[in-house]
Amino acid sequence: MAHSIPTYVPEGYLRHFMPAPGPLQSLLSAQAEQFFIVPVEQMYPLFPQALPPARSTAHSCVYLTSGSARMSIGPDAYTIGPHEALLVRAGQVYSFGPGDVNTGYVCHFHDDFLVSSESRETSMVFSFLHSWGSPVISLGPDNGLFAGQVLGRLRAEYQLHQLRHPELVRAYLLALLHELHRAYATNEPASLSTAAVITNRFKQLLASSLATTHRVSDYADQLHITPNHLSKCVRSVTGKAPARWIEESIVLEAKVLLFQTAWSVGEVALAVGIPDASYFSRLFKKHVGVTPLTFRKRIELS
Repeated sequence: MAHSIPTYVPEGYLRHFMPAPGPLQSLLSAQAEQFFIVPVEQMYPLFPQALPPARSTAHSCVYLTSGSARMSIGPDAYTIGPHEALLVRAGQVYSFGPGDVNTGYVCHFHDDFLVSSESRETSMVFSFLHSWGSPVISLGPDNGLFAGQVLGRLRAEYQLHQLRHPELVRAYLLALLHELHRAYATNEPASLSTAAVITNRFKQLLASSLATTHRVSDYADQLHITPNHLSKCVRSVTGKAPARWIEESIVLEAKVLLFQTAWSVGEVALAVGIPDASYFSRLFKKHVGVTPLTFRKRIELS
C-alpha cells in the first residue's frame, strides 16, 4: 500500500519543535496556515537544533536585512545575505540548522490566501512560485529597501490585527510578490539555454513522479528526448547525472517520511516507490551513511 508524502501545517510544525513558542504563540492557530509573518531574529533562536527534512503545504519566503541564512531545499544548499530572499515553494522539501545570526522576515502564505472575493488574481500570476528554478532572489539595496518596508508594514498589521483585515494584508502581500517577481525575472537569463529548460522540466517531473518513476529512460520519454541527451543536459547544468538526482530525491523523500510519520521502513520504501525494503535500506545507507532505522532513532534522540 503506497502512501502520499505528508506535509506540515505551521501549527503542527511549531508545536512539534517549539513546545513553548512564547512570542510566536499566535502562530499556533489554523489561520497561520493561510498567512503569517515574523521577524527571523524572533523565530530562528527558537530552533536550537538542526531540523530534519520536512515539507510545507504553503510557500515561505525568508528575506534578510542583515546577516546570513542557510537552508537546504531539495538536495541543494543555499545561503543568502542582506537584500536577498530565499523562497521555499509549497511542496518542496526543506531543512535548516541553528546558528545563523540575522535580521529580516519570514513570510508564509498559502495559494488560497492570494484569491479574494473581488479579485481572481492568484499565485499563478507569479510564475516564480511554481518554477523549479533558483530559489534565491537578489533585490539589491534600493529594491530591497522597498521590500523591507512592505514586509515591515505587513508585520505591523499582522501583529496588531492578525487576519481581521485580510484584504489589506493581501494587498501588501501582492505588492511584495510583484516586487519579487520583477527581481526574479531580472535575475534570470534573458533566455534559458535548452539544457537549463530541460533540466528544470526534469526536476519538476521528478518531484511529481518520484513514487512511480525511477528510470532515466522514462523521464526522457516524457520529455521526448533520448536518455543520453537528458543525461548530457542535466550533467551540464547541475554537475550530477539524472540517476544521481533520482536516488538523492528518493532518499530525501524517505527522510521526510521517517521524520514526519511512524510508518515502518517497509511502508516508507513503498511510499517512495521501492517494493524491496532491503534494497531501499541499502540505497538509504549508501547516501546517508546509516540505516533508515538508525536515522529515525537519531531524530528521536535529538
